[in-house]
Amino acid sequence: MNFGLTVLAASLGWALTAQTASAPAITPLQSLHAINNTVAAQGQTVAFEASVLYSRGYENLLFVQDGHDAIFVRPPDHTDWQPGDRVLVRGKLQASFRPLVVGQSVTLIRHGALPKPVPATFDELIRAKRDCMFVTVHAVVRAGDLVVSSTAPVRSARLQLITEGGHFEANVDTDDTNALKNLLDADVDISGAAAGKFDDKMQQTGIVLYVSSLAGIKLREQAHASPWSLPITSMDRVLAVYHMNDLTPRVHVQGTITYYQPGSAVVLQDGSKSLWIETHTREPLQIGDQADATGFPDAHERLLTLTDGDLRDRQIFQPVKPQPATWHQLGYWSSNTPDGHMYDLVSIEGKVEAEVREASQDEYVLSSDGRLFTAIYRHPPVPGALPAMTQILQGSKIRVTGICVIVQANTINPGQEVPFNILVRSFDDISLVSNPPLLSVRNLLVLVGALLLVVLIGGARSWVRERRVRRKSAEAAYVERRRSGILEDINGSRPLAEIIEQITELVSFRLRGAPCWCQLADGTHFGNCPPRLSALRIVEEQIPTRSGPAAGIVLAAFDALTKSTPGESQALTGAAALASVAIETRRLYSDLRHRSEFDQLTEIHNRFSFDKYIDLQIEEARQHGQTIGLIYIDLDKFKQVNDRYGHRVGDLYLQEVAQRMKKQLRSRDMLARLGGDEFSVLLSTVRTRAVAEDIVDRLNRCFDEPFIIEECTIYGSASVGLALYPDDGTTRDSLLSAADATMYLAKNSKKPADIPVAC
Repeated sequence: MNFGLTVLAASLGWALTAQTASAPAITPLQSLHAINNTVAAQGQTVAFEASVLYSRGYENLLFVQDGHDAIFVRPPDHTDWQPGDRVLVRGKLQASFRPLVVGQSVTLIRHGALPKPVPATFDELIRAKRDCMFVTVHAVVRAGDLVVSSTAPVRSARLQLITEGGHFEANVDTDDTNALKNLLDADVDISGAAAGKFDDKMQQTGIVLYVSSLAGIKLREQAHASPWSLPITSMDRVLAVYHMNDLTPRVHVQGTITYYQPGSAVVLQDGSKSLWIETHTREPLQIGDQADATGFPDAHERLLTLTDGDLRDRQIFQPVKPQPATWHQLGYWSSNTPDGHMYDLVSIEGKVEAEVREASQDEYVLSSDGRLFTAIYRHPPVPGALPAMTQILQGSKIRVTGICVIVQANTINPGQEVPFNILVRSFDDISLVSNPPLLSVRNLLVLVGALLLVVLIGGARSWVRERRVRRKSAEAAYVERRRSGILEDINGSRPLAEIIEQITELVSFRLRGAPCWCQLADGTHFGNCPPRLSALRIVEEQIPTRSGPAAGIVLAAFDALTKSTPGESQALTGAAALASVAIETRRLYSDLRHRSEFDQLTEIHNRFSFDKYIDLQIEEARQHGQTIGLIYIDLDKFKQVNDRYGHRVGDLYLQEVAQRMKKQLRSRDMLARLGGDEFSVLLSTVRTRAVAEDIVDRLNRCFDEPFIIEECTIYGSASVGLALYPDDGTTRDSLLSAADATMYLAKNSKKPADIPVAC
């Protein structure tokens, strides 16, 4: 700390001490802005006046500025402040990327106007020279999407922009879909509070601007053409238009090598900091040596990397000691407590649930504190046979050492627990802590030795024992083949029900034909469940998941007079682990497919699903000479519902409208939400226009009864347009245009009226 800053901190500390018994003295924001994280970590109490730049109450975000100094405040409640409000902030300093204030109270002094935004360049923003300030940036809009907050039912816009120097994001408080569409490829000046995107170590991974409304976006020049009017490009020629002028300078870092995958990646660690380096080098590098690396910084989806890296081993052996950690410590992500472990060398203990050898890597599925994670050893790119996989009995407790890597970092929000993998460097990073409580390798070897001794000692008895050993070995080989086949089916297209049936059959075989079945959490059953269970001894094992409650249970039934054996628990534990892998894999696939085809708010088909389905229906109608119908529906004055009652009531209104319209359709008809307050209905095989018009009348009558939503009565209405294939159009676009035109005729024929409401 320099002399001036020392005097400032000392003066501030004296003033705060003198005010201990009462509220702290008002401190100019300029003085607070000069404090560094070392001083801020002491948590002094401060008070200052400033103007609100941006406020998002439901996420406790508040940016304030006074003159040329700005700071981030985490307010004590969910109050939404208006841009320009002059407020008095009282709170405590906290260390972060830059010092911030944890607010104890925020009091309105007066309403005012926003300060004039300061022009900012990409270099100034990425170097945090304009951190928290109200800035304006000249950029081109690359993409615009609506997002739903994970903490509140609020929709806002997220823009992807490109400016001279690089890419950044903007969060805009609007849900105007049409406005976003019109911004694509537009040249704009965008004004908002400048901030950074960070990883779990509070290292900056990008730039984001917080913009209070669409008024913060000034259009310089509209896009020359709509993106949808561009000529179609053949998929194999997409890269032909690629062009980039990357002026990113090379950087030089130092650290200890903790991971090396030749031709792919190196991880360097220096104290609490670690960095993933993408490299093409295949030179011999020694893990544990200090090294220099040079390359080009890049950040994508909260992951900080160095690309096109070159490395130089300094031949100084100074290994990093792995940090012992629990599942929660590795899986918890929060930028408010920057002590994450992304790319750190760690060690963690877990119980082996399954192990899989693949062509490119070996995987060990482990459980710790009731949650799953995977330890991965990637095979080195060398010719010849792979080294033998370290065989570990299921149920064994092991300690794995390696690099912690977060899975699906783009889905992370602060305060969440997220899945992770451990990248091990060699099989030496896997050590056995304890054998499973059941049959172990050592016990099996002792048994085989005893049998061999009996063979040498006794004639007939030794022959019988030898037969038993051969039978067990054959059974073990058969079990392993069946298990490997099940793992292949999990990664294939075989239905989940068939895979669960195979797992129960395998368990039944291992338990000498005992009935075995699986009961999933949704109530479905698979396998051989006896009709009468009261007279049987039941053994069960829960099916674990990565997070949340168990996915179900695996059960086996035995004669009530028999005693339990170690093999029963081992067989059920292995089956539960296999079922967990199968269920989690299918759940992820089903969720992704559902999200791609259905609207997340109304749970009806989305625009993507509608476009695909209408093309199929048009082709089928063309081949069979049939008539199909397209109905276009636009809710009247939906914006007034949002403005008057809020977006939550608006979303509930959309859901109720969708359910009412769905009940008026035939089972073979399709209802879709195209976006905002626009819906469409695809009528498959209509005999006459009168049949289609009857359905249009039923849809209009959906709005005869008022909508009762959270003690509010809304009298809604809609404008509906109809088009038939082939009378009104023979392509998707022509049908949509015809239906849209008739819809607008219907809308323009109505008299304007407010939406009456009774609360």
